[in-house]
Amino acid sequence: MMKRHKTRQIKVGGVKIGGGAPVSIQSMTKVETSDVRAAVAQINRLETVGCEIIRVAVKSFDDARAIRDIKRKIKIPLVADIHFNYRLAIESINSGADKIRLNPGNIGKRNDIEAVIRAAKKEKIPIRIGVNSGSVVSPPRQAQETGRGSHKAGNLSSELADAVSSYIKLLEEEDFYDIIISLKASDVATTIEAYRSMSGVCSYPLHLGVTASGSYDSGVIKSAIGIGSLLADGIGDTIRVSLTADPVEEVIAAKRILSAVGTRHFGPEVISCPTCGRCQVDLGEIVRRLEKELSTARYSLIANRGVTIAVMGCEVNGPGEAKEADIGIAFGKNSGMLFKKGKKIKKVETKNAIKELLKII
Repeated sequence: MMKRHKTRQIKVGGVKIGGGAPVSIQSMTKVETSDVRAAVAQINRLETVGCEIIRVAVKSFDDARAIRDIKRKIKIPLVADIHFNYRLAIESINSGADKIRLNPGNIGKRNDIEAVIRAAKKEKIPIRIGVNSGSVVSPPRQAQETGRGSHKAGNLSSELADAVSSYIKLLEEEDFYDIIISLKASDVATTIEAYRSMSGVCSYPLHLGVTASGSYDSGVIKSAIGIGSLLADGIGDTIRVSLTADPVEEVIAAKRILSAVGTRHFGPEVISCPTCGRCQVDLGEIVRRLEKELSTARYSLIANRGVTIAVMGCEVNGPGEAKEADIGIAFGKNSGMLFKKGKKIKKVETKNAIKELLKII
């Protein structure tokens, strides 16, 4: 079990972040916040698949006021994402937001920040200092320093850390310590370096993510490498996978990253081979059907036990992997051998394999 970096514990609504609490999963709505019906519908979908904290964009006072109505119809904590206008943060706080995200790249006047701090103190809610590479530095310099024009990613990561540190100092001078931090870049190496640097000098909980990571295919890979590397180092208290895709895909990807690193488990883990010419069954279809069954609530009770299920297509690695898993099956022609805790159970026909696996599970 990896040792996690020790951080302060902050509460966002009923969710604990940091201080040894489970790494929580966040996402963000992709509809107009003032469209309460659409926002609530999307949030409820996200909650169903495992989202634990939701963020909404607040670009107008109508958006800020809509938070009150949205909150009445959802169960998970809501974060107001604020840029440019500090008054929107105050209005969001008054509407019941559970956390405020401020961007040092576009809200920097001390008087404005102090006004938000006073409102957050009054309602006892935290502030996330959310730094993004795109809003902290100018685009030409960012392109140069991320390595797209040269190989100076460390310079940008330092600038992200400096921006956060300055903001932390200001909040602490106002006796405010309910702080969460993020330092996101679209460049994976820069993101990793920035978070590693900050975790060495800071005890505030860290919100991990790779910003503007792209479409589903490329974004999941970037996020898995960036977020996964940091989690493997014991760094990170809450995560958001940012994708140009349905936000439900962000939550599912986050769960898979946490499971792969071993930080959390959301159901049995299925191990399956890539198949080759030796495979004599439709292993892809078998695995898809099995995973669909395992995604149902019926199997959520074993989510935290770290149960592994091996579904293997031939006799080369199949028996070995099946024996190593908690439950396994190694297929031959028209049948498979079932294993439990390293011991053979029985031989089953391929058409009955999923049914027999689920019985054991």
